[in-house]
Amino acid sequence: MSIRMEIALVIYMMVQGLLFGATLVVLLVSPFADDAMHLMPWLVGVTALTSVPLSWIAAQRLLAATELRYAA
Repeated sequence: MSIRMEIALVIYMMVQGLLFGATLVVLLVSPFADDAMHLMPWLVGVTALTSVPLSWIAAQRLLAATELRYAA
């Protein structure tokens, strides 16, 4: 397993939690608030799938910043 994959796995749940919280707030203040309980499973699925590429990109940036720091 690569270091980038390990970093992405560690930060995945943090990214997913942040996205879920932000989209939940948007959902609850939108006109769809009445249907929030029916939309919640979709919200969880969409944020879980969206978190994968975002954590992969964040892991790449964290790894690059670490390598840059130790290269100098």
